[in-house]
Amino acid sequence: MVDTYSVLLSTLVADIKLDVVYASTDFDSIRLTVEDLARPGLQLAGYFDHFEPMRLQVMGNAEMSYVSKLSGPDRARVYDRLFSYKFPALLIARNIQPDAECLQMAKKHNVSVLRSPEHTSAIISTIISYLKSALAPRITRHGVLVEVYGEGILLIGDSGIGKSEAAVELLKRGHRLIADDAVEIKKIDANTLIGTAPVLIRNYIELRGIGIINVAKLFGVGAVRDQNEINLVVNIVPWNTHEVYDRLGLEERTMEILGVKVPMNVIPITPGRNLAMILEVAAMNNRQKKMGYNAAVEFTEQINRHFEENIG
Repeated sequence: MVDTYSVLLSTLVADIKLDVVYASTDFDSIRLTVEDLARPGLQLAGYFDHFEPMRLQVMGNAEMSYVSKLSGPDRARVYDRLFSYKFPALLIARNIQPDAECLQMAKKHNVSVLRSPEHTSAIISTIISYLKSALAPRITRHGVLVEVYGEGILLIGDSGIGKSEAAVELLKRGHRLIADDAVEIKKIDANTLIGTAPVLIRNYIELRGIGIINVAKLFGVGAVRDQNEINLVVNIVPWNTHEVYDRLGLEERTMEILGVKVPMNVIPITPGRNLAMILEVAAMNNRQKKMGYNAAVEFTEQINRHFEENIG
């Protein structure tokens, strides 16, 4: 199930260190639900068609310069109409002091006014990036997420099949753990998935017969990461003698997560197979494919050329 998220305005203000010039009476309960921001230039001139009141409104040097040239009554009228739309808050960039009429109408309509010392484009970029991550579609999947040679590998499979044990062996080889048992996956753009662990179980891993261990304390802080992109899914399955497995690797399998197709390998296991080593090879092979090299395709082309030359 995909969850939809919102962000408290007060949390955004604290995280990005914005100044609160005026806090509305409902400041602590206001939530942002869209990642886009708006600069109300046309609205200051009286054009409100297609205005999006769900967005945080940002005024920079151009907007503030425009309203400063209006007479007091006109300025009050412009702000009165703007604030009547009850958007989440007005943010003024470049540490520009808001007009008296701005604060007067903000209090009248109970809309918060914020301020930042950053340039307009810089603070807009920062907030959009923050909101993209915080409001990203997300889902929680059972599995283990590890980083191997820079590749984020999501291990899935039946409970007890050996995902956590494989992760521990990878940790001993110098790789890193992101999440064990539950992986929170966020879609931050059309083709990128970021995985992390729920806060309560972050840095912990469960080994049957031993129990819960703290990876950061046992292997060192270099053995863990808070989050990582998911580049490859590995489905670990028991070996089935009646199943026909792809011997060459020509079959391009994918798993769709939140609408993003992620490359997937199905790895059958039997006693004696070194799963950690296989996962390392899978990570390097996936990197090679992204760089444009596919060993399976090259091998197949060599075989085809060999037979064509012999037939010829």
